[in-house]
This record gives sequence, structure tokens and C-alpha cells, in this order.
Amino acid sequence: MKRLLKMLPSLLRVGFAENIAYRAEMLIWVLATTMPFVMMVLWRSVAEHFPIVGGMGQTLGPLQMTHYFLAVFVVRQVVSAWAAWEMNFEIRQGTLSMRLLKPLSPLISYAVNGLTGLPLRLVVALPVLLIFFLLGGLRDGAEYRLFFLLPLALLGGWLIVLFAHMSIGSLAVFTGSSIRIMEVWMAAFFVFSGYLFPLDLFPDWLASIGDVLPFRYQLGFPVQLLTLSLRMEDALILLGKQWLWVVALGSLTGLLWRKGVRRFEAFGG
Repeated sequence: MKRLLKMLPSLLRVGFAENIAYRAEMLIWVLATTMPFVMMVLWRSVAEHFPIVGGMGQTLGPLQMTHYFLAVFVVRQVVSAWAAWEMNFEIRQGTLSMRLLKPLSPLISYAVNGLTGLPLRLVVALPVLLIFFLLGGLRDGAEYRLFFLLPLALLGGWLIVLFAHMSIGSLAVFTGSSIRIMEVWMAAFFVFSGYLFPLDLFPDWLASIGDVLPFRYQLGFPVQLLTLSLRMEDALILLGKQWLWVVALGSLTGLLWRKGVRRFEAFGG
């Protein structure tokens, strides 16, 4: 821990410099996450012609759909990670061995790389957040105390994404490539996270499945806090479930990484 604290400022500077150097790639990545704007137009059109009732008995009209998908875009920028793609590339190329020679765990380097990309993503996210509030993102009679839970929920969502990426990335040591597994994960994320449609629209049987999967807790739950669409008692329960997933995926990451590194070194990686 002492070594980490000593090296962290340098890691952050280097990571931020890399993200600045490859800002064109970062911009392309941000543009690839604009699907919420497409879904916003689609669901606004639906809401204009058909009444949609969401959680807590709230009618979701065109304005509510706009609020929701603006919040989805903002949260998506905050909780993003791409460690699985980095790990797959470095394992295939054998360059992971260079990271293993350094005195700091590569997992920390992957985490810092993801974290240092946040300022550039916020350049895009903050104007959208401003539009969210200017359009009346705060509802009369809403539970504003939910905002106090939002930072912890965003951190938990980011850790779930990061640990999921690291776990799947570690599998590349055993399979040669875990990109297909990552694609399956992303497909499930699109369905169960609330990325493409509000979670309140799920039928009960599908909602019960989503409640036990991690995808809601990496995006949908922080979005519900930002849009103030939860009761405080429900939000606290969901926050506890979210951090159980953080612990579970963190433990899985540690297990797969240790086994993967031993295998990588045994085969002369």
C-alpha cells in the first residue's frame, strides 16, 4: 500500500498523458456510446402515442424518457472500463510479460488507465448532465436524499464493470482470447442494465432475473438514483446488493488473475 501511494501520482500522470495522446480514439469510443440518444428518440415517439407507467406509478411521457436516457448517457461515461480489450491484446502479443516485470500489479495499472480516461469523458458528459437539469430533471416531491447515495453507487458501478473486464480478460490466458465471452457479457448488459429501455418496463418475471444479475447495479441503479425514481428504503437495499457484487467480482478477479499469471509464466509468456 505504501508503494502504491508513492507511485500513484506518477501512474495518474502517465495514464492521463496517454489518454490525451490518444484522444481521437477516446472520442471514437464516446461516439460509440451514443445509443441512449437513439433510444431516447424512439421511446419519446412511443410515449407520445401510448401511456407508459413506470415505477412508483409514475407516467413516463416524452419528457421523462428524455430525462432517463440523458441520465443513461452520463452514467455510462462515468462507469466505463476497457481492461478486457487491453488484457486480450497484451496476452496475445506476449507484452503482458513487460507489465509483470514492474513492481506494481498489472491490475492496478489497468484500473488507473481506466480512471484517467474519466476527465476526457466528463468533457462530454457534463454538458449532457446540464441539459438534464435544465429540462427539469428534478421532480416535485422527489426523494432528493437519493443524491447522497449517488457517488457511492457510481463507484460501485465502475468497480463492477472494472472487475468484470479483468475477470474476463484473465480468461484469455486459458482460452487464447476471451473477446467472445466479453461480447456475450455486453449483450446481456444491453438487455438487463437499462441501457436500451427503462428497467421499470420489465415484466415481473424478467425484473426478478435482472435483480440477481450484476448489470442493473453497474448502470440501471445509478440512473434510477440520478432520476430520483426510487424510494430511499429500496435504494439502500439495492446499494447493499450492488456492493455484494463488487466484493464477489473482485474476489473472482483475484482468483482468475493469480491462476492465469501462473499459467502465463509456466508457458514462458
